[in-house]
Amino acid sequence: MENENIKKEMWYQSVTIKMVILSMIGLGLLIPLQMVKMVIKERAQYAEVARIEIGNLWAASQTITGPVLNVPGSRIISEDGKTITTTLHILPENLKISAVASPEIRYRGIYETVVYDSEVEVAGNFVIGQYADTDGYTYDWKRAYFSLGVSDNKGLKDMIILICDGLSVEAEPGTVQTDVFQKGISFPFPISGVEEFRGDFSLNFKLKGSEGLYFAPVGKTTSVSLTSSWAAPSFQGNFLPNEREIGDNGFTADWVVTHLNRNFPQAWTGGGFLPETDAFGAKLMLEIDHYKKTERSAKYGLLFIILTFFVLVIVEIRSSQNISIFYYVLVAFALILFFSLLSALSEHTGFSPAYLIASVATIGLLTAFFRSLMKNWWVVVAVSGMLTVLYTFIFILLALKDYAYLAGNIGLFVLLAVLMMVSSRYKLFRS
Repeated sequence: MENENIKKEMWYQSVTIKMVILSMIGLGLLIPLQMVKMVIKERAQYAEVARIEIGNLWAASQTITGPVLNVPGSRIISEDGKTITTTLHILPENLKISAVASPEIRYRGIYETVVYDSEVEVAGNFVIGQYADTDGYTYDWKRAYFSLGVSDNKGLKDMIILICDGLSVEAEPGTVQTDVFQKGISFPFPISGVEEFRGDFSLNFKLKGSEGLYFAPVGKTTSVSLTSSWAAPSFQGNFLPNEREIGDNGFTADWVVTHLNRNFPQAWTGGGFLPETDAFGAKLMLEIDHYKKTERSAKYGLLFIILTFFVLVIVEIRSSQNISIFYYVLVAFALILFFSLLSALSEHTGFSPAYLIASVATIGLLTAFFRSLMKNWWVVVAVSGMLTVLYTFIFILLALKDYAYLAGNIGLFVLLAVLMMVSSRYKLFRS
């Protein structure tokens, strides 16, 4: 009977069996870890909804298209005089746009987004002589009008005046028709004689928007200069800037696009082409927000648990002190709670301060816990030191951005090498 009791004790204290049990516990802990990730994603969705709501109240991301010269026309298609109507759309020969965007952060509860006020100067010229008779249509130049596409008219401010050939025309709401763009403003501009029309124009206006400001390359040659005090732009669209400067005080970007670079002609009748699909510009990005960073850090949750379990197994072997499976589970839950605490704190303090507070709190909790369990200080120092190195390593990975994947793989390789050396030194698994 005594021998049987000894065998049972030896079986229970077997490192191999304990590692198997801990592995099963680790796999089971993936469930609460996944639940924490789902909560983080849910909070991120709330933040995105808040951003959209702020944009809807302020003004959405803006795409400026035009101006475009539109001329109503008609063509007789039968002997009884039946006609069809259309609109001739003529794009500028040269288009120069200069825009200055002044950003600010707006909040809805604890959520934030970027909005801006911009001042836009547009200048250029039209050449219309070659389009006087197109596809057999007769055009009524006295009913001609300019139109300017704007994604969200709510962002337009103050009175807007178009100056063309020395004449000033005040803007009217709407685009008359939606062949070229869905939303915008128009400027009635009767043309009495095609030969006398020089087509030089200028237009200045103020425009509110959120996150992004984009421009459609409607000129035969389109030149755009965009300046902002925002230091974290993301250049998007069909064309990247020819020149750009980005610094702590903001950025300046310049584009030059010709008609050969785009996918629509210089003039056409009716619908069929949407110039805004070739738009380009900049998105005023918030740096990788705390939700994305927290979610990325949570992906390393299993690594935290495995390494902590491994260190505790080493501690058991070195100190000949048995640690209950129950304590392993408590430690794992503390490590998982770190990510939930990090997400909650980062909504109020930002990611870096939240990471510092959550990691110090977690390491402090586990240090106090192990101090109450273990007799030797070296055990507490070993576990606390391992956690400190691990939390520091993960924070560095999140900060590296472009090199995070490479650094992470190198770090994991080094970690595996250390684990192999330690396990072979202490002969955790005996044959």
